[in-house]
Amino acid sequence: MANNGESIKLTNSDSGNATILALGKAFPQQLVMQDYLVDGFFKSTNCTDHELKQKLTRLCKTTTVKTRYVVMSEEILKNYPELATEGLPTVKQRLDISNKAVTQMAIDASLSCVEAWGRPLSSITHLVYVSSSEARFPGGDLHLARGLGLKPDVRRIMLAFTGCSGGVAGLRVAKDLAENNPGSRVLLATSETTIVGFRPPSAQRPYDLVGVALFGDGAGAVILGADPVPGVEKPLFELTSAIQQYLPDTEKTIDGRLTEEGIKFQLGRELPQVIESHVEEFCKKMLKDTVCTGAEYNDLFWAVHPGGPAILSKVEGRLQLKPDKLSASRDALRDFGNASSNTIVYVLENLVEESKKKREKGEEDSEWGLILAFGPGITFEGILARNLVC
Repeated sequence: MANNGESIKLTNSDSGNATILALGKAFPQQLVMQDYLVDGFFKSTNCTDHELKQKLTRLCKTTTVKTRYVVMSEEILKNYPELATEGLPTVKQRLDISNKAVTQMAIDASLSCVEAWGRPLSSITHLVYVSSSEARFPGGDLHLARGLGLKPDVRRIMLAFTGCSGGVAGLRVAKDLAENNPGSRVLLATSETTIVGFRPPSAQRPYDLVGVALFGDGAGAVILGADPVPGVEKPLFELTSAIQQYLPDTEKTIDGRLTEEGIKFQLGRELPQVIESHVEEFCKKMLKDTVCTGAEYNDLFWAVHPGGPAILSKVEGRLQLKPDKLSASRDALRDFGNASSNTIVYVLENLVEESKKKREKGEEDSEWGLILAFGPGITFEGILARNLVC
């Protein structure tokens, strides 16, 4: 985006916008080192296919992931050996495990977030819960509210099966709630596990191995509110505007279906290219008629959901971003894998730490930036935000 060499003065936005007041995260106990994943996965699924094992080994190297957390464990497979057997109806077992796991992780992440916030749980007025890893009535929003001990009149919303765009979709919904309910404090919680899609490797489904090499489990939490209380709340980001857009005729590119064997999930190989083809137009739409109109892309900070290394590289290349602009996203992918809706919380935490380090060194940081995620649809979610830490 050219600015003809003129400097861009980014002014303060109007008061009353929602701000992120605290961030939190939580993970299951099982830490997976990528270097040891292949042997462990093939052993736990009793698979001896050497060609598939070589393919997964190659994929594990290309994902750039180093560590991940997962709910799946030897104990679970011992109690539910049918999960590692091809073709058995196991959706009930998977949901029994997943429903309990995602609620506990969401509770832990929320409590971590509340502790960072410094105010009591009783101050929470609204709850937004995001998960593509559970299915039950009542939904996980009620189970989370009860687990946290929130007031019975807390106003709840659940976003289900939004996939990787769910975290930013949740921020968009929480932003609207915070801005339209004076004095409100909104807790956004996201929680995901790959248990529902765990399957043994198969030559008929080579694309399953991409998920094995890339996806992780965990939870994230954010507290939002407008007009932070001076001296009590320490705002991190101001959310100025938010948009959502889906790309027609791309609904098969990210395809997931709940079956008797769990969720069958497939990513089209064309996904990185589709995102590359549309991301600049989407960013221009977000920046139009804002305080950032005319800004160079490298003037901004970037919180991009790390769907995978190819997606990050395509976004970086199309927008001609400097290598360090996506470091927060690449670090989140390295440390946690693609944890679906949760991952944007980890990216934002990384950005906060980067800003603090720059401030300590007396270095300037980008004041304005974009929060982006891409999910089923294909759906683009975007938020124009102001960094209040820098």
